[in-house]
Amino acid sequence: MVKQSIFGRISTLMRANINALLDQAEDPQKMLDQLLRDYTNNIADAESAIAETIGNLRLLERDHEEDVQAASEWGRKALAASRKADELRTAGHIDEADKFDNLAKVALQRQITSESEARTAEPQLAAQNKTVEQLKDGLNGMKQKLEQLRAKSAELVARQKTAEAQNKVADAVKSIDVMDPTSELGRFEQKIRREEALATGKQELAASSLDAQFNQLDDMGELTEIEARLAALKAGGAPARGAIDASSGS
Repeated sequence: MVKQSIFGRISTLMRANINALLDQAEDPQKMLDQLLRDYTNNIADAESAIAETIGNLRLLERDHEEDVQAASEWGRKALAASRKADELRTAGHIDEADKFDNLAKVALQRQITSESEARTAEPQLAAQNKTVEQLKDGLNGMKQKLEQLRAKSAELVARQKTAEAQNKVADAVKSIDVMDPTSELGRFEQKIRREEALATGKQELAASSLDAQFNQLDDMGELTEIEARLAALKAGGAPARGAIDASSGS
């Protein structure tokens, strides 16, 4: 019962999937620390129960040894009483001899009782010794597992944190793929090109308006000269200087 109750709790911890627990834990470090505390406390409980079992075994061993010694002592007393009875009987003291023979019988009865108690305790002693050895082996195994768990804890937490960091990086890369900043630059460039095109259109429009104004000035100059030449013709005079210059040029 002691062995089953002690190692039942321990076996549950030993079978636990630590990696799965870490995956489910919000804080793997705290979870692992709690696991170590629980394991350590269970080992302490096991040590206490085993110590009690060993103490009971030592009491049983002392009782057995006392029974063995008592059987031996009653045997010596029975032998001494029997010899004394033989001496008295040889000397003719029959009544005294019978008295010591009766004492020898009493001693022999006590010897038989002590031997019986010692034999009865021997199977229990053997079983208790076997149980204690199994408990000691189990406790040593538990302590080894605890040391392995302690050595593994740093690695497990580091692996968990690395996995979390990798997931964060993967998520960040994924978000970059979804929202490509170059596409934003492309849209901005298109906006700038439209603004540049608008500015070019305005400049061309302004230039065409200025050319029209200059053309109007040229047209007005030509009309003025025509009017002057017409007036000269009507007056019967020489053609205007501009006309002469034009004829000479031809």
